[in-house]
Amino acid sequence: MMNDLRVAFGLLTILPVRYGESISARAFAYYPLVGLAIGLALTAASLLLRIALPGLVAAALVVVLWVMLTGALHLDGFSDACDGLFAATTRERRLEILRDVHLGAFGATGLALLLITKVAAVASASTLAPVLLAPVLGRWALVYAAAYPPARNEGMAVVFRAGLTRRIVFVATVTAAVICVVLGAYGVVAFVAALAMTTLIARIALNRLGGLTGDIYGMICESVEVAVLVLGTAVV
Repeated sequence: MMNDLRVAFGLLTILPVRYGESISARAFAYYPLVGLAIGLALTAASLLLRIALPGLVAAALVVVLWVMLTGALHLDGFSDACDGLFAATTRERRLEILRDVHLGAFGATGLALLLITKVAAVASASTLAPVLLAPVLGRWALVYAAAYPPARNEGMAVVFRAGLTRRIVFVATVTAAVICVVLGAYGVVAFVAALAMTTLIARIALNRLGGLTGDIYGMICESVEVAVLVLGTAVV
């Protein structure tokens, strides 16, 4: 169990966590807890930064810390997914684009808009609940997304979903749901929004790629985080 928890932290953060050579799908069960740890760190940083700096500057620095803590892992996937999903081409060509390390126009534009929206939402939220909850639901969404079929027989999506069971998905979902319920009505609405966003992107990927890839996981995580943050500006 402890090794699976260390694996989850090692995969999703830049923390120097040591874990065994074997990577099990059981680590998925701890993804929402990793998200909670990230959310708590961001919440603490936001509280301190808001004391000393204007709101917009504080929000920008919180997002910078967000990127640093996660090693920009899902931002990279998001930008690649934008290039692959939105290009007007064939399924085979889309998959080739996802393998390409170069950043295209769709990826660059999507990445810029994503970060701008994150900063604006963090700065506009009247409470820190969205900052706390967004990383939790973003990482829960990875677990839910892993239940969808992969677009190809190799790659990160296949490696990380090997051995995934309904029990693991259930444990991760219950963990995320409990955290949402603790935050009240906003948490419940945010959970529904996360589910809807994950399902939407997964359906688009199924239609255009025939399945999901590691980059699509990154897009789902980042899109869910943004949805939860934006929702927080309207609901909280």
